[in-house]
Amino acid sequence: MEEPRRFLVVDLEATCWEREPPAPNEIIEIGAVLYEAAPAAEASGVKAEFQTFVKPVLAPVLSGFCRQLTQISQEELEGAPPFPAALERFAAWAQGQAPYLLSSWGNYDRKQLEQDCRLHRIPYPFTSHLNLKREFALRRHDKPCGMAQALRKIGIALEGTHHRGLDDARNIARILHYMIHQLNWRPHGR
Repeated sequence: MEEPRRFLVVDLEATCWEREPPAPNEIIEIGAVLYEAAPAAEASGVKAEFQTFVKPVLAPVLSGFCRQLTQISQEELEGAPPFPAALERFAAWAQGQAPYLLSSWGNYDRKQLEQDCRLHRIPYPFTSHLNLKREFALRRHDKPCGMAQALRKIGIALEGTHHRGLDDARNIARILHYMIHQLNWRPHGR
């Protein structure tokens, strides 16, 4: 199988609480970038971006903890589309980027997308998934760590606002770039 060259890096933000949650987590932001790997590092990089807020239904009012962690305001969610419409937009954008390998930092994002699809009784639209957190740890012979810690380990400053979907997707793409061009990591088609 041919080595993947295009990675759709997705990062989600979801409802959250400091203590016992009153409802299951729901996606409140989808951020994604299309990273294309080329033989030369300078030709590689982010080629397209996607971002949307998503209006939650189970717990529509964000907790103070969630607002502080994500820097997402209640007002930003008021006019946001519900999950089915947001996912339809995201899936259409993703289809326009094909072929790609859906990727995220860990399995959380894939599982949260699947959970929200079940909640809204809509089909999960993706067939592949690459856990970059696991790949990074394996390549470095290290324990899995968070995205911000991975950036520190390789000497790259976090850019943007941590726990914002698009900013985190951009930062994950920077780690992916490092993995491919500094660690000589080669993904396998999945």
